[in-house]
Amino acid sequence: YVKWESLLRRSLAIGADYIATGHYARVEQLPNGRYALRTSVTAAKDQTYALYGLTQDQLSHTLMPVGDYTKDEIREMAKKLGLQVAGKKDSQEICFIPDHDYARFIKENTGTVPPEGNFVDREGHILGRHRGIIHYTVGQRKGLNLSMGHPVFVTAIRPETNEVVIGSGEEVFTDRLICDRVNWMAMDGLHGGEARVTAKIRYSHRGAPCLIRDMGGGLVECIFDEPQRAVTPGQAVVFYQDGYVAGGGTILGGKG
Repeated sequence: YVKWESLLRRSLAIGADYIATGHYARVEQLPNGRYALRTSVTAAKDQTYALYGLTQDQLSHTLMPVGDYTKDEIREMAKKLGLQVAGKKDSQEICFIPDHDYARFIKENTGTVPPEGNFVDREGHILGRHRGIIHYTVGQRKGLNLSMGHPVFVTAIRPETNEVVIGSGEEVFTDRLICDRVNWMAMDGLHGGEARVTAKIRYSHRGAPCLIRDMGGGLVECIFDEPQRAVTPGQAVVFYQDGYVAGGGTILGGKG
């Protein structure tokens, strides 16, 4: 959000009241006085998950008009205005890495080559060698090049030891997680209490009902009604209530 904050400060400095973006989301001020993101009218295009970190000040000076329209309606508007982007294909991944080769991008821009390491089971027994943890994600099955005689998956990544943990499909599921660095949006916090929400654990996740509980020290525990697949440390978990972003944080880990 460095770019967002810098753009906002520059805009206010030259006399503007708002910045407007093309995100598929809506900004509304709620009866409690707080500003919050509301999901787009087109659920498949909704981008609120990626925007949960916006502050109250940023939201109060931001407009997102695209969220009130479908993608087809936006394309038709662009076509009538003669804009070249009217027929542009949708991007599914990071827009500035069109070939999806994140390792190559990092190597070319930082000079960093991720070191090889060990595949291990949850007890730490070595199962083989991996190409570098950057090439793997929790829940991954393809591309492991391990001959175990049965399907195996990445169940955890241990950057401190450069290990990729391998296990069964059942081990990929967890019924709870803990997050920190929580940004509250529609809600002003849990204040030592708890609340029912729907939580998304990745951009493409449909969302799952759960209970969130204040653990103190800036930590929030999320207890799902049903176990969820591939809860990944470092990813965002975003909480929704009645179509509004209640808040969200960074996943520290899952358990259960």
